Amino acid sequence: MKHGRRYEGAVALVDREEHYAPPEGVALAKKAATAKFDETVEMHVRLNVDTRQGEQQVRGVALLPHGLGKRVRVLVFAQGEVERQAQEAGADFVGGEELARRIQQENWLEFDVALATPDMMRVVTPLGRILGPRGLMPNPRTGTVVQPVDIPRVVEEARKGRVEFRADKTGIVHAPIGKISFSEQQILENMAQFMDAVVRARPSGVKGQFVRSITLTTSMGPGIKLDVGPTSALKPSE
Repeated sequence: MKHGRRYEGAVALVDREEHYAPPEGVALAKKAATAKFDETVEMHVRLNVDTRQGEQQVRGVALLPHGLGKRVRVLVFAQGEVERQAQEAGADFVGGEELARRIQQENWLEFDVALATPDMMRVVTPLGRILGPRGLMPNPRTGTVVQPVDIPRVVEEARKGRVEFRADKTGIVHAPIGKISFSEQQILENMAQFMDAVVRARPSGVKGQFVRSITLTTSMGPGIKLDVGPTSALKPSE
């Protein structure tokens, strides 16, 4: 595949054999990001897991201190008093069967996060074939099936920078951690929080080194390999 001159110039900045310390990697990513839009910063973390084994599934949630740099649209399946609370907390769409029908009949998916109270799962479960492949299906394991008392808090978290992650079939976790317009400090702090969540999601049966490799990228930039070390190594210096 032939790349443009801009991309080739960005690639020339990166030593493909080098594993950069996180601050160096972030600085390099910002230098190599030359697109005319605010590129998304992404992390791709290869783990020492075999996701074909049920006990080695890796999934979880990270709350990024500086958010994702975009407006997150939140849908909540709720009814009664909880519906009102979700609206007051800032949810973009709140309802029950009428939202489910819209998703089923119109393939409507104009939201980024879907939450549900346990009593609404009877309405949500039939949507699994539509929402599941897109990572939008409410699930207790990712904290998106929420007790009514917690709905306001979780809606607020989702709007600020709540990132769900799951290892794919090859054992790699992919996730956005912000925008290239963020300061280096902000990107590093989001990165540290994300990696802390990944490490905490380690299955108990995994032996040896859990994180095999970490690659930092932007929407249009080259991959930058980072040093693999303890989570504390990803935290920015004071």
